[in-house]
Amino acid sequence: MASLLRQLVAGPRAWHTEVDLDLCYVTEDIIATSGPSQTWPQLAYRNPLDKLVGFLDSRHGENWAIWEFRAEGTGYPDDAVYDRIRHYPWPDHHPPPFRLVPLMMASMRNWLHGGALHEKNDTDLELSTNAAESREASAKTPRVVVVHCKAGKGRSGTVTCSYLISECGWRPEEALTRFTERRMRPKFGAGVSIPSQLRTISYVDRWTRGGKRYIDRPIEIVEIHIWGLRNGVKVDVEGFADEGRRIAVFHTFKKSERMIVEGNAPETGGGVSDIIYDLAGVPVARAVEGAPENADYADATNLKDPNAGKRPTSSNTPGTDSAKSSKSNLSGYSTDGNPDGEPGGMAVILKPTEPITIPNSDINISVERRNRSPSSLGFTMVTAVAHVWFNAFFEGNGPEQDGKADASGVFSIDWDAMDGIKGSSRKGARALDRIAVVWRVAGTNGPAAGVVGEEVVEPAEGKPVPQMPAADWKGGNHEDPDAERGLGLRVASPSSADVSKASSVKSQEIKEQGKTGEDGDSMAGVRVSGPSGEEGLGDTACLMLT
Repeated sequence: MASLLRQLVAGPRAWHTEVDLDLCYVTEDIIATSGPSQTWPQLAYRNPLDKLVGFLDSRHGENWAIWEFRAEGTGYPDDAVYDRIRHYPWPDHHPPPFRLVPLMMASMRNWLHGGALHEKNDTDLELSTNAAESREASAKTPRVVVVHCKAGKGRSGTVTCSYLISECGWRPEEALTRFTERRMRPKFGAGVSIPSQLRTISYVDRWTRGGKRYIDRPIEIVEIHIWGLRNGVKVDVEGFADEGRRIAVFHTFKKSERMIVEGNAPETGGGVSDIIYDLAGVPVARAVEGAPENADYADATNLKDPNAGKRPTSSNTPGTDSAKSSKSNLSGYSTDGNPDGEPGGMAVILKPTEPITIPNSDINISVERRNRSPSSLGFTMVTAVAHVWFNAFFEGNGPEQDGKADASGVFSIDWDAMDGIKGSSRKGARALDRIAVVWRVAGTNGPAAGVVGEEVVEPAEGKPVPQMPAADWKGGNHEDPDAERGLGLRVASPSSADVSKASSVKSQEIKEQGKTGEDGDSMAGVRVSGPSGEEGLGDTACLMLT
């Protein structure tokens, strides 16, 4: 029964009758797998940890180690995998803090090249005898890196592709195509599909070509320009906290911080089909999907589907966004949002009373549109959710300027290119047409380049590489304030003077999705493949590794 549940949760994929595990060899030395578990009820539909460890022991002896990226917690203690694990956690459905990238790349490289997994002191890593002997031993019995997040796709794919680009010389298109081919079943979407994660992969490519220089600088958000802003849209400025394990809200724009340059907010009554399907518990779009066509490397990560032209168009497919969406409405809910608290307009400037300071160069802009209900009901209807991450060092052309990134700049993006709910393309009704974020390095007020920050270097081979504190493996980590955001009804909390009632929403939806359903969505369409890309993990799959 447990095996059947695991197959149902993972969606249509190839299963090997002997191994019965969800994992794939992206290359001969990089394995991607979904997060294993040793506790119930997850044990019924996740990779059993003991089976995964047994498989790795039998195929790779002591030559395997895990790199995990789960800010929500691994679900098992380190000693359950012989402490053969490295931690670089960050929240699900988001890109990594870029300062983690050099550390992840260096630690994976050191291990695969014969280095120690954990340094014993602050001096050079102590290899088994010396670097040359370790590499020779590694060549005889190749080591493997096992990467996992929750489903073994977005976060794992981002790191895997980054390693292939930065350490193996692959082009981004080659890395993304390989990951999708090895991890996903045909016609079930891309391995890495979240636009902000694809943007990070483009940053990694530029970082590599620019000599691997990265300077992390505190950033100030000066103002945000929005075109086609609908009424009732809340805008947050967010960033990473707790060494990347958590996302913090640094500012929520108030009514007094909105300057309407041109009024007449566009009317959008759409998103109703999304909401009705959500309330009925019916998914309106497959969770495993391709990257938006205007995202970085969309063609590479989305494998060509010969039947793509035969499928329903977005105009008649539930769950898609449209600027000219349906005028239908849910009875009792205003389609104009809350213009008194959060007015929109054709052109709007959000200008904080003081610049918003983010302690590093990774910035997230999050938007949410709500329709007000009669006050007696105490509910609010969420009709749009979206966000976008960018890094000011790369948007300031740091790699192309020998690490001397611009001290200020503007990042802009269209609504269709933003990240949707839990990393999908689903965003509900259109909340805006285009957004531009005006930023500058903290402590500067001019365009002068070369402002000093903290340089994050990739440790040289044989040098110690820090890892991050692990999240609580038992769970209960509140890593993402937007994790529970979705379309539909929410309970409204008492309003404040500056933020509309629709903005003051408890992070609690009326409908809660079961754990297995949520996991099923995140893992649908993944496949099992061996070192050469063959289906399954039979004994012949690893002959070259033994």
